[in-house]
Amino acid sequence: MNLDLTDASTQLAVAAAVMALLASLAVMADRRRARRANLDRAGFMPWAGIFFWCVLLAASLAGLAIQAWSSR
Repeated sequence: MNLDLTDASTQLAVAAAVMALLASLAVMADRRRARRANLDRAGFMPWAGIFFWCVLLAASLAGLAIQAWSSR
């Protein structure tokens, strides 16, 4: 399989995969935060917001990658 990283559709697909990975990490971090033993140590990261924006970016980038791939 030849993976051309200079192709626009490949770059968009890789970026979408990275955003999906980051979204899954945000879900795991939010779940860990929700199940913490000491309720007073909540932390400061907005994991739900990070998840939302990463999923939105991943879906948008995946759509653009499909559009770029189909227009070849």
